[in-house]
Amino acid sequence: MPGMSRRALFAGTAVGATATLLPAPPAAARAAACARYRAAYHFTVPDQWKNDPQRPVWIDGEYHYYYLYNPDYFTGGTTAGTAWRLATSTDLVRFRDRGIAVPKDTTPNGDVWSGCAVVDTDGTAGFGRGAVVVLATMEPVEGAHTQAQYLYYSTDGGRTFTHHGTDPVLPNPGVRDFRDPKVIRDEERGRWVMALAENNKVGFYHSADLRSWTYVGGFVKDGIGVLECPDLFRIRADDGTVKWVLGVSANGKGSGLPHTYAYWTGAFDGTTFTPDAPEPQWLDHGWDWYGAVTFEKRDRGGRLDEGTRYAIGWLNNWDYPNTTPTIDSDGFNGTDSIVREVTLQRAASGTYHLASRPVAALDSYVSRTVNLGDLEVDGTRLLDYRGLSYEVSCEITWEMLTGAGLQLRRSPDGVRHIDAGVYGDYAFLNRRTTVNPDASGRWQESKSPFDPSARGVRLRILVDRTSVEMFVDDGRYVHSSEVFPYLIDDRLALFTIGGRAVFRNTVIREFTL
Repeated sequence: MPGMSRRALFAGTAVGATATLLPAPPAAARAAACARYRAAYHFTVPDQWKNDPQRPVWIDGEYHYYYLYNPDYFTGGTTAGTAWRLATSTDLVRFRDRGIAVPKDTTPNGDVWSGCAVVDTDGTAGFGRGAVVVLATMEPVEGAHTQAQYLYYSTDGGRTFTHHGTDPVLPNPGVRDFRDPKVIRDEERGRWVMALAENNKVGFYHSADLRSWTYVGGFVKDGIGVLECPDLFRIRADDGTVKWVLGVSANGKGSGLPHTYAYWTGAFDGTTFTPDAPEPQWLDHGWDWYGAVTFEKRDRGGRLDEGTRYAIGWLNNWDYPNTTPTIDSDGFNGTDSIVREVTLQRAASGTYHLASRPVAALDSYVSRTVNLGDLEVDGTRLLDYRGLSYEVSCEITWEMLTGAGLQLRRSPDGVRHIDAGVYGDYAFLNRRTTVNPDASGRWQESKSPFDPSARGVRLRILVDRTSVEMFVDDGRYVHSSEVFPYLIDDRLALFTIGGRAVFRNTVIREFTL
């Protein structure tokens, strides 16, 4: 995907209102405009702009995380474009910035969009064993059916890349949308497989050397917008069954569906993907988990975990990409979700779904724990806690009620807050009564299915300065959304609607990186 469409700035509005777009002030005016909004324990770009994550790869004992980066965001306007910037990590919580790895504007083809990096262990592309090869989309002439796939390679462990000429390795066949290549190694058949976003289709391609590609088929899905950032992987379920998963970033808002990561479980024979069901499931039900990628989980010795993958998403949305307080306060725009551990679970009905939990290494960064035990609530109960960035977890149980949950980042007067919990037959995350990026007011409450007959729900909620991520019932459903509460809004309350509940084992944890 491209870097940015147009630039605007965040400004706080009246109590309970949404964000307002204003003309950009001079760069000097950004300094000390307000207090710091940079996330405490989520990945953020050091400066300027970031959007799509690129699938991290394991190289020399650490993950190499590339992402789309625009070093000219504040000065370049809409033509600034993106490069690939690199950060490395051994635990996927703390990252070390390594600077630009794949530069933009080094060829007549311009900036570099989304794609993927692979380690060419056997040297099939001709750059030597262990070379790191990037396949990425570029668009030499915007809007003229020129999106095509280009190759860059690295012989220094993925730190810096050189372009492999100015011609594409996969030219555009004359279509508008032809982007975001995702490449995996098919060891069984001794070849590379690419999944490519082609409007309402994910195209599949084969290659022996990463430099010449042959179209072999595709998977078509209408009704969820233009498909982007495809994903394809094999995973072992909790019952031992091996499944393939095909994922895409998609926009289902017009149909009352999420605008995040849609996926299908099924079978893949190296050429054709056959889904278990025609309609997708969603790895996130919030408004802001886009361009997400999954990637292999490996231990310190490099051994692969076949039953778990990691995932990371961009905490933003193309409906309002340039609206955030961090532009004024910290001179950047770009925050990611926490890295998740994703597993495949078999339900009692026999169907399969992906479940998510925050990466286990986050536990190593706990700096304070507040254990509140079991709390009985009938109405609203304000807790004796203040914080801007934390995790809160609990199990809510009841005999009879309509809804229950938490008021996060509540204002001192109780007017502003983010509500997270369950109501009737759905779980929800509602940002309507705090400042947030959706100026339209349409995308305020996200929902996912919930069975009220369970009379209980487990919630684990990650709160940071500009985001909330809610994991429902051990991550069966997740909601991720941007929120921009004022920094004085640091209270926390519990609530019930139409009855009494017990919030069991209520624990708050804070993190220091």
